[in-house]
Amino acid sequence: MRPLIIAHRGASGYLPEHTLAAKRLAHDMGADYLEQDVVASGDDELVVLHDIFLDRVTDVALRFPGRERRDGRFYVRDFDLAELRALHVWERMHADGSPVYPHRYPAKSGDFHVSTLREELACIQRLNEQTGRRVGVYPEIKRPAWHKAEGVDIAPRLLEQLAEFGYAERDDPVFLQCFDDAELRRLKQELECPFRLVQLIGENSWLEAETDFDALRTVAGIKELARTVDAIGPHLLQLYQLSETGAVATGLVTEAHEAGLLVHPYTFRADEIPAGFESFAQLVRYFVVELGVDGLFTDFPDQVLRLSFP
Repeated sequence: MRPLIIAHRGASGYLPEHTLAAKRLAHDMGADYLEQDVVASGDDELVVLHDIFLDRVTDVALRFPGRERRDGRFYVRDFDLAELRALHVWERMHADGSPVYPHRYPAKSGDFHVSTLREELACIQRLNEQTGRRVGVYPEIKRPAWHKAEGVDIAPRLLEQLAEFGYAERDDPVFLQCFDDAELRRLKQELECPFRLVQLIGENSWLEAETDFDALRTVAGIKELARTVDAIGPHLLQLYQLSETGAVATGLVTEAHEAGLLVHPYTFRADEIPAGFESFAQLVRYFVVELGVDGLFTDFPDQVLRLSFP
């Protein structure tokens, strides 16, 4: 049985991440879910961008010189929606201006722009109506504690906007994800979120949240998570180790399944194949057939769809 295919920031292996063009392409390719990373503008609009920063994916430094903070970064929160709309979005860059993925869409080219969450939800709704498909949404609340310190609470705003577009029931095609375990508990207990919740699992060194990801990956941690969430989203490197004979499961998938949780690892990239695998097809088949993951985040949804699974 094939896994759920979650378009990671859209078809971002082909077009700049989180642009409406990348989402339309992923929908056309046949992805089951489209991901939305949600951050807040200076005037409290929810926009779809992977980071709380703008400088690695837009021309913000050229259009608004001098608006960076003391750390040298340009923050989404320091720009209102009108200013964000004036930016051009392009392929993700390193700090030195070189492309992270040099063989993707030509760097710093094209006419792509920041979109609001409402615009993206409306786009997906239209595409579903036109095609008769039921492609779902997979929003992530980015840095909730940081946003609250900045004076905006993303979670209730996100739930309100999803409701505006008819998402209100547990069976609706929505997964809501976050790295912050405290925010996920709040969503379930305080905000009474009806949707399936996903605990993203990173590394403590990433400083994504105050969450202790090492503790979450223990048997006790997984059992505790099952009291709140419906799935985990681990990094794919957390699910296997290399031995002299090849890849060996860490046991995290089995432990999650035994606790009743789905497993949706990230991120499967045809142009970034991890050690231990010779091809993208081999990588994906190992995770689906051998490890038994239930879904996966990929920049290349078309390439996963072309594969066959027992």
